[in-house]
Amino acid sequence: MREIPIQSAEPLWRQAISGAQILFVAFGALVLVPLLTGLNPSLALLGAGAGTLLFQLITRRQVPIFLGSSFAFIAPIIFSIQTWGIPATMGALACVSLMYFVFAGLVWRHGAEIVHRYMPPVVVGPIIMIIGLSLAAVGVNMAMGRSGDGKIELVPYAIALTVAGISFGTTVLVAVFARGFLRLVPILCGVGAGYVAAILFGLVDFAAVGAAPWFVLPQFVTPSFELAAILFMLPVALAPAIEHVGDVLAIGGVTGKDYTEKPGLHRTLAGDGAGVLFAGLVGGPPITTYSEVTGALTLTKNYNPAIMTWAAVFAVILAFFGKFNALLASIPVPVMGGIMMLMFGSVAAVGLNTLIKARVDLEEPRNLVIVSSVLVMGIGGLALNFDGLTLQGVSLCGVVAVLLNVILPRARAGA
Repeated sequence: MREIPIQSAEPLWRQAISGAQILFVAFGALVLVPLLTGLNPSLALLGAGAGTLLFQLITRRQVPIFLGSSFAFIAPIIFSIQTWGIPATMGALACVSLMYFVFAGLVWRHGAEIVHRYMPPVVVGPIIMIIGLSLAAVGVNMAMGRSGDGKIELVPYAIALTVAGISFGTTVLVAVFARGFLRLVPILCGVGAGYVAAILFGLVDFAAVGAAPWFVLPQFVTPSFELAAILFMLPVALAPAIEHVGDVLAIGGVTGKDYTEKPGLHRTLAGDGAGVLFAGLVGGPPITTYSEVTGALTLTKNYNPAIMTWAAVFAVILAFFGKFNALLASIPVPVMGGIMMLMFGSVAAVGLNTLIKARVDLEEPRNLVIVSSVLVMGIGGLALNFDGLTLQGVSLCGVVAVLLNVILPRARAGA
């Protein structure tokens, strides 16, 4: 593979500016996850910043990757908070790191093929689709100005749909028609346009922003550990772990380096896991590799891992700005509802694309059984109760998909 030299002699001020730009690219998605799930945006910033620094420590600062809030966990976090509360959800999210460490150990011992053997596209694809579709109704309810469960009207219907439409439409227009750097931040543009519309409709109250201190210590969450919540959340890690492998290969293709060899895929997985563990312990959402950052590096041609250090430091600093976080909390429900309708569908589309790119033959009975079973169980909300321990949603779908893939015989050649 052709190796592209890294700019190690770049002045510190240019590294800092490049790092700020990386954080700006990742910012929209990074804070969107806590805004959608009800978690603290400042803790998401702290988790992303400190998690990226841990990743760099474990990978010996060799990989230009920034870790931010994972979209794969949005629906599971919302359900888990409603079912077990925030402390138990944080404990479960911290335990998700165990999956990364297990994968890292397996890759270190057997190579990356062990992951693909038990989690081929026919397993991962429908699981990702369920992650996106399982709470589609939440996004629709919020776009209509209601609470996630649809029981409480927070904003009048007509105004809510108008604001959500502006948020949704702006995001779509920027994603499809924008060029250059702007195309990397469609979510940020959509939230901004929706927020301005919400202000014009009188939906935003700036009193809390004015009362918030400039600097404040984030309100950390002490996690608790409940077995039901942990078992529910663990299988969700399958999708981002597989995505991690793809992103590491993608960034290697951009820089001309094979990071699966040096520092090694086991190190990058362990680094991601350490970041997830830290985020869960302080009260932030799990973090993962960001493809939009890879896109930014493709545009800027600056592959120096030091710029990720600067981006991480800036994220940590922003976590302590009280007025900034109060401003994020003032964003009305319809603004985020318009974004959620697009984002949940986008996640589902990624799962569908996983099947298409791998050319999974759905005329083959075993593949059809796996995909159809997962989709119906996940969207239909099937739950299995074992003496008070409930298995449902993504966790149930993950277990069923892996078991069916192992048990069902593969088609014979020429059959």
